[in-house]
Amino acid sequence: MKKTMGILTIFVVAVSVVGCSARVAAQTSKPPVSQITPISPEMPESSTVYMTVDISPTGLMSVYNALGLEASGKVAVKISTGEPGNPHYLAPALIKGLVQRVNGTIVECNTAYGGRRASTAVHYQVAKEHGFTAIAPVIILDEDGDVSLPVTGGKHLKEDYVGAHFPEYDFHIILSHFKGHQMGGFGGALKNMSIGYGSARGKAWIHSAGKSLTNPWSGAQNSFLESMAEAAKAVSDAAGGKILYINVMNHLSVDCDCNGNPTAPTTADIGILASLDPVALDQACVDLVYAAPDGQDLIERIESRNGLLTIDHAEAIGLGSKAYELVKL
Repeated sequence: MKKTMGILTIFVVAVSVVGCSARVAAQTSKPPVSQITPISPEMPESSTVYMTVDISPTGLMSVYNALGLEASGKVAVKISTGEPGNPHYLAPALIKGLVQRVNGTIVECNTAYGGRRASTAVHYQVAKEHGFTAIAPVIILDEDGDVSLPVTGGKHLKEDYVGAHFPEYDFHIILSHFKGHQMGGFGGALKNMSIGYGSARGKAWIHSAGKSLTNPWSGAQNSFLESMAEAAKAVSDAAGGKILYINVMNHLSVDCDCNGNPTAPTTADIGILASLDPVALDQACVDLVYAAPDGQDLIERIESRNGLLTIDHAEAIGLGSKAYELVKL
């Protein structure tokens, strides 16, 4: 990927990839992002991640524009509609400008664990209650079942089950609320495009690491984490380059938006990040959490679930690179 240079009012911070052991040490001594060691010329080519601390419709548009890839055709904007009782999902007022700019359709899939988003009719009602139907069309992708996508290079999965309406879209914007997660440790772009695009059966398939289409609780933890990476790669491959990724780092609870009774956030809002590489994007967000002075609770959640394995496996199977340059807008 070409590096962005010489842009007035933009400065580039090159962030080196650090291992899990370095992240544990970072809990007691976390350098500011601007002081992290730059990538040396000898290191592999990195991906670009754009960042703004302006968490607003304007900030969201700025990172989208910086990517230089215009969404075209029939555009799917993949978000989480949020479980009722959880106030942390992306606010319709925040994403409205971007969704309408690309003439997008907000897309989601039903859950595999019960709750009010487990059935299509009630899920549509939740989307309405949370304000999404007021800003754009909303489609539950698996309301008519699912389709299979091939998984190349997978350790656990040979196929991934996504909502049946997935193939109808020409372009995909993976618009994610970055936060903690009860099982995955954290949720960002990789989770939103794997579990998020998975049909109800597909979610069980990922959770069970390819063992069951009905029981989401039958898989080993590490196998589940690696299966998320494999399902994410299936979605990326199917999109054929017509896909981009945006993470909003606000309301940083240790719990996912799928939790109807989440823990209150203890980490302050950080910003909005975007990339054409979902691995680099999630890695950058994780690094910012480790650099945050109040990130301890979220760090503990990530490490207690071995959440970094999802990023590691995604890189290992060729989905993207953990090496990145952080371009602040």
